[in-house]
Amino acid sequence: MMTMESLAEIYRTFAKREASGISPTYEAYAYSVAESGTLLELLLQLPSGKQQPNLLFAATRHVIGLPDHGEDFSQHVLRAWEEIMPVVLSRSTQTNEPGRCACFLPAFAQIEGPLSILEVGASAGLCLLPDLYGYDYGQSVLAPARPDGPIFPCKASAQTPLPQAHPQIAWRAGLDLNPLDVGKEEDMSWLKTLVWPEQKARRTRLEAAIEIAKSHPPRVVTGDLIAQTEALASEAPYGTRLVIFHTAVLNYVSPETRKEFAVLVKDLGAEWLANESVRTLPDVAPASILEAHPGAFVLSRNGRAIACTGPHGQFVEWL
Repeated sequence: MMTMESLAEIYRTFAKREASGISPTYEAYAYSVAESGTLLELLLQLPSGKQQPNLLFAATRHVIGLPDHGEDFSQHVLRAWEEIMPVVLSRSTQTNEPGRCACFLPAFAQIEGPLSILEVGASAGLCLLPDLYGYDYGQSVLAPARPDGPIFPCKASAQTPLPQAHPQIAWRAGLDLNPLDVGKEEDMSWLKTLVWPEQKARRTRLEAAIEIAKSHPPRVVTGDLIAQTEALASEAPYGTRLVIFHTAVLNYVSPETRKEFAVLVKDLGAEWLANESVRTLPDVAPASILEAHPGAFVLSRNGRAIACTGPHGQFVEWL
């Protein structure tokens, strides 16, 4: 059972491991919450999945914006708690970061196409359009399919098998418990709010990806990863290679569900690409990655780690 001290420690850990050096704003907010017994008590009254820092910070910004310079974040929240709480309860951190496509692309390129791609936890489906974006790996640049398409920077190690062309995708679909609609301004406003305050370039690229998606609306079906994956996968055209992929999804389900999902994907005979935090798949992630990159993700193919990646696609280091 979550206690006030254990929840406070979650916010302190977020400040130290995730926000430090990346977002001074969110680092300060997290420490503020950790020191506010009143706010911690209110958060403890919410379901456990609704107590996380990213959700509280985004909901607050969505409803009342950032506090004035020098104003304590917790006091800012407490004054508007009755308006913030419904957003916390109704929304989730469906961070649809299209920059992560830069990390998936080398893996897609190693699979013989044409491909049928199915993303679990697809949010608005922006990661279902990897063949429309551009990528700057430092060593090489792959231009976007449209001149107005975003170009995602991703520092690649020398060992990374950089793609020379976009993957050939014959079919694509996504699955999400609560899909966001690229055509709905309210949904896209929430998606933009999930980008951390200092990350202005990242937000600009997200906005460009949303415009691409509006012209090529990705299909995202409402459903659970265990209950609906098989039915959706059965729609993939004959003669294509089915690839089931996801990023920052399995940390939201139980270890038992993770194991059940792994068996399901194997039984479907699909290629399985998982881009998850080091701690989510401890049996997959080498201990050396956790030591070198505590906040990193691990990209795995069919249960075997193949790369260390930045949580938002900032880098890819092939193993």
